[in-house]
Amino acid sequence: MKIALTAGAALLAVVVAAAATGQALISSLFAGEQPSQEALADIPGDYLSLYFEAARSCPGLSWSVLAAIGKIESDHGRSPLVGVAAGTENFAGARGPMQFLQSTFDSVVSQHQLPAGGQVPPSPWDPHDAVHAAAHYLCDSGAREGRDLRAAIWAYNHADWYVAQVLAQADRYASVIGRGADVAPSSAAALAVNFARGQLGLPYVWGGNGPAAGHAGFDCSGLTKAAYSAAGVDLPRTAQQQHDASPRLPHDATLRAGDLVFYGTPANVHHVGLYIGDGQMIHAPTFGQPVQIAPYRWTGDDYLAAGRPTRNEINR
Repeated sequence: MKIALTAGAALLAVVVAAAATGQALISSLFAGEQPSQEALADIPGDYLSLYFEAARSCPGLSWSVLAAIGKIESDHGRSPLVGVAAGTENFAGARGPMQFLQSTFDSVVSQHQLPAGGQVPPSPWDPHDAVHAAAHYLCDSGAREGRDLRAAIWAYNHADWYVAQVLAQADRYASVIGRGADVAPSSAAALAVNFARGQLGLPYVWGGNGPAAGHAGFDCSGLTKAAYSAAGVDLPRTAQQQHDASPRLPHDATLRAGDLVFYGTPANVHHVGLYIGDGQMIHAPTFGQPVQIAPYRWTGDDYLAAGRPTRNEINR
């Protein structure tokens, strides 16, 4: 059991009434919630991708609960407190971004093989290993299928105030589509973004159309096509074709969640992503990089334009 006072807990040990969260909050964590504006602004992109990816290993565990624990424990690895940085531990022996005791971490790893992408051997200081181990620990402690989420969080840190604080933070991080967007999207765009969220962590596969098509993952335009297909909008297959078919937005237009963002030149569009709000997109970047959340603009990019698919414009 993880019973040490954590870095975040040492600073944030403020009692929050457990009754304020209630069963309605717990139930809401298992709806298809999306990152809120607060989540997109606060959680680093690499951590947000890890939370989504790790939560997939435990049916019924919301990514937002993992993210809330990561926030409280170490501010997503950014806390300067002793025990967060590699090679350090706090006064109680807690280590890394998810503040594991080494004995607890070792026990989890002995029962669950962590996916590739972390340290060899796994380390509680490695964000990839720590987040995946936290997901397994919560799952084993009651989070699977929502059996007893409160008990799972309490097992992580034995304090009722901690359970309430995690659930409250998770609720602030979770959102229905649109709360995290700059402008509310259409229903088709909302469904497309919701589908894309569910693919986070899948591998990049050249020509890939996703597991439903028998492929392990996606390439960039395969992901956007599949996302809009889930919303009843039939996009062309390639980035170039999607660019040419999508109604183009003025360069000064405010983007909405669900807009397609294109890169290259008008005659050579080589990449496309799905905008999700707050300057972020979901995309399948390239070989060796999974489907992930990332800024849609960066220094030296060759951003071209944005398009806004609609059923009327595309399905004809």
